[in-house]
Amino acid sequence: MDTALTSRRIELDDPAEAMEFFYQQGWTDGLPVVPPTPKRVEEFLEYAGNLPGDILGMIPARNRVITAEKVAINAVMAGCLPNYMPVIVAAIEAMCQEEFNLHGISATTGGTAPLLIVNGPAVQQLNINYGVNCFGPGVRANATIGRAIRLILMNVGGSIPGVLDKSCLGHPGKYSYCIAEDEEGNPWEPLSVERGIPADISAVTVFAGEAPHFVNSQVGGTGERLVGSIANALMGTMYLGGNWVVVLCPEHVTIFKKEGWTKEQIREAVYERAERPLAEFKRLAGYPDSAITAQEAEVMYHHVATPGDLLIVTAGGKAGGFSAVIPPWAAADSHPMTRAVGVCSACEVYISANL
Repeated sequence: MDTALTSRRIELDDPAEAMEFFYQQGWTDGLPVVPPTPKRVEEFLEYAGNLPGDILGMIPARNRVITAEKVAINAVMAGCLPNYMPVIVAAIEAMCQEEFNLHGISATTGGTAPLLIVNGPAVQQLNINYGVNCFGPGVRANATIGRAIRLILMNVGGSIPGVLDKSCLGHPGKYSYCIAEDEEGNPWEPLSVERGIPADISAVTVFAGEAPHFVNSQVGGTGERLVGSIANALMGTMYLGGNWVVVLCPEHVTIFKKEGWTKEQIREAVYERAERPLAEFKRLAGYPDSAITAQEAEVMYHHVATPGDLLIVTAGGKAGGFSAVIPPWAAADSHPMTRAVGVCSACEVYISANL
């Protein structure tokens, strides 16, 4: 087995010079990066149990191959620790599944970004934030794991802003977009278990989404009112189909739990509430009058195609009635993918991967 690194080596006098050089080459997200020395890259590969040439995924539309070596290089640059590498590997493998449509979400004008939702033992082991400010700054694991994904998309996948990445506005999640689920505060099955991963196995779900849209319900008091608030936030977008992520904060989870709501009941209720006449939807979405029929004024349009298209996650600080909905990619051609951490993608056998 060939364990030698094959990437081009560049010798520079000091770290400051290296950071400036990487910026000049367009190899950063606009922020300084950690110089990826061979020793550091090898540490990451060793931790994940990967050889440099292991292929973790491909982007056929761009003729791009993503190897473990390139992933490790960008993880080092992002400021990750070696034990983050198995989570990043799992995320890349998930994103490279055909159903996720990595090429489409990376080239769209819509500004979507891959959101990582981590479940299982890795959350505690790596201190991935699921609490206060989980979508914001302050925790190294969230910030650097999410940033590693962005650097990989740019430097290996070719998603260069203004070149292939044609996002009209973008959003801050295109720097880093990674959270964990609060499984301790979650009265229901964790997201990964719902999606077929054993409860004792760490997993990553990747979702192509917009920035979070807050559901501000400070004094709602009942599950029915919360459902109305969630549906109202969801109806502020004009998307046809696709999955949605609903992030429920602890205050709102407590209300649903007290009243005995199941996830299935929440999904069904949001589906029923998030509707409007199809003609009204088309007008708001910018359809010309010629594309709207009189009959469509009587037909109700559901903003969520089916109740099962809602992915419900528990996260956030314990104080504050702020949940969120995360809309899908506008084309609805990307499906969320979940992959276990430390699983051989070729043989589907669970391995430890130090996690």
